[in-house]
This record gives sequence, C-alpha cells and structure tokens, in this order.
Amino acid sequence: MDNATDLIGLMSGTSGDGLDIAYCRFEKKESWTFEILHATTVSFPENLGQRLKQSHLLSSEDLTQLDVDFGAWMGKQVRDFCQERKLFPAAVCSHGHTVFHNPSAGYSLQIGNGWALHRHSGFRVVNDFRMLDIQWGGQGAPLVPIGDRLLFEKMDFCLNLGGIANISMEHRGNRLAFDTCPFNLLLNPIAERIGAPYDDRGTWASEGTIDSSLLEKLNSLGYYQRFGAKSLGREDMERDFFPLLSESKLTDRDLLATLAEHYAQQISQVIRYYASSEKPRVLITGGGAYHDYFISRLDACLNSQWERAAVGAELIEFKEALIFAFLGHLRLLGIPNVLSAVTGAEKDTCSGVIYG
Repeated sequence: MDNATDLIGLMSGTSGDGLDIAYCRFEKKESWTFEILHATTVSFPENLGQRLKQSHLLSSEDLTQLDVDFGAWMGKQVRDFCQERKLFPAAVCSHGHTVFHNPSAGYSLQIGNGWALHRHSGFRVVNDFRMLDIQWGGQGAPLVPIGDRLLFEKMDFCLNLGGIANISMEHRGNRLAFDTCPFNLLLNPIAERIGAPYDDRGTWASEGTIDSSLLEKLNSLGYYQRFGAKSLGREDMERDFFPLLSESKLTDRDLLATLAEHYAQQISQVIRYYASSEKPRVLITGGGAYHDYFISRLDACLNSQWERAAVGAELIEFKEALIFAFLGHLRLLGIPNVLSAVTGAEKDTCSGVIYG
C-alpha cells in the first residue's frame, strides 16, 4: 500500500439534512481503487441548519459570518471524528453548502470557509471546486463524473438521487453528465407538511394518485428541452417548479406520486437514449436510492430492461463524500479533476483552492 493516500471528503448536499464525513483510501495501480474506511453523517444543530436553509436570503454581513461559522463547525466535526478514530488524513476535501449557483452570470457560491475549516480541524483543506470551471465557461457542475469514470468504470450509468438527481455515462469516448431533474429538494418539503423529514421508502407517494395535468406541465418545462451541459439549482426550483406545485392544488400524497412519476419518466428517457447495451447496469446512490416507489416506477418506465448494481448502504450514502475526497486528491496531485465534456467549459481544469 505504498502509493495509498488517505483523505476525508465532506458533503453538505442541497437537501440540507447534515454533513457527510467519509475517510477514504485511494491507490493507483493499473486503475484507481478506493475504500471507505470510516464514515458518518452529523446532523446540523437546529440554529445552524436553519441559517443554512435561509442562507440565500441573508445580508452580506450575515452570510459572511455564516461562511466562517460553518467552516469552523465542519472543522470541529472533522477534528472530533479523527481524534476518536486516531485518523490522520492528508487533506480534508469539502464541497461546502451551495448558496447561489448561476454559471451563466459567471458565479457559484459554496460556503464553509476554508481557513476556518483548516484552523479548527488541524488538517490541510481543499475546497471551492466550481469557480475555476465556471470562469472557463463551464457550468461548474456536475463535479462527480471524473470519480464515476475513474472509480466506477464497470457501471453503464451512475445515478445519484440527492436534493437534485444527476446522471453520468460514457458516450462516444466522452464522459457525459448533467442534472436530470430535481429530487429531494421538492419531495422533502412536502413530506415535512405530512409529518416527517422525508417520505420513507416512498410510502406516501405510493398512496397518492398521479395527476396527468401537473405531470404534463412538469415534463414541458424548458429545462428538459435543453441538451448538453446543464445543471439545476435552488433558483430553478423557485422560478419553475414550486409555482407549478402550489398552483396544482393537489393533496400532498398526489404531489409526491406525480413527482415520482415525473422523475421516473425523465431519468428513464436519459437511460434509454444513451444505453449502449440491452440491459444497462445502473449504480444508484443518494437518499433517493431508498425510495422504493420511485424505483418501481423507474423499472416500469424501462420495461425492466436494466440491471441495478448491488451495493451496500455505505456507498449509497457516502458516494458523493467519497468522490469529493478523490477530487481533492487529484487536485493535490495536479491532475485535471473537472471534465469540460461534462460542464461545457473551454478546457478540463484542476480545480480546488488549497488551505494550509
């Protein structure tokens, strides 16, 4: 294991449920190999969680304070995590919490201050993985596909179902990837109205009725008419999706059922279009991997002509944190870690800002 390197990946997703911490080992032989050696999710303290959810509404001074507070909080979680397990990572690689994402205007903001994270963890830090790509004309997203290509080369499709659903695949020698549709960003607020943080196993969705009128309006949104590099953010939810849901006047269960059908239709279209085999192999990760009702609708839309890769809960829950650790590793090695074929940038970049 002479060439093995241990790093920590941190992921704070758009669904805002907590911080994923994954201590990972990478080694390059004929190809890259990885292990997730330790992993946990730390819930946000109530006050911090609320400030993060409202971060896009804060004044510039309050947002600056939150940036530092969040970086310090993450650093303390990493310090405690490592002290308890006697771990010594080469670096801590953080996605941060996305506040704004507007690549067409040349910016994206992920908070979680790198110096504060470095100071309170005691380790070298790599963060801010999006802005360099955006300055070269890219979307700054998705970032995970380089990890999909190098760590999961046996998969035909890598589908992650977090706050937003994204997919990546090889196509004619290039890695392609984009956000396919929203996911938990729309589902979870509805589940909260019913009485839980999320719709466990999609039970409530399975009790609802799919509304054809809302389904048609969702499928007709402009985002789905665009091809090539594209990404979704909170701004898209507020402008396009939330108004349609509120105007529909449907019950919460009917909304959940209709959204699950919408997601299944959009994702199955992508898989059918890009599949290079009769039964493509699909790796599904993220919280949505446990949404049994959605999976059943996806299977129906694909006429069962696909294979779901069998993976454990650790990979389902910590794949994105794993890949951010890998992105940071590539950054420290000086190897390109953001693919222009995916983001639409002028060139591949080696992205990330190093602290310490």
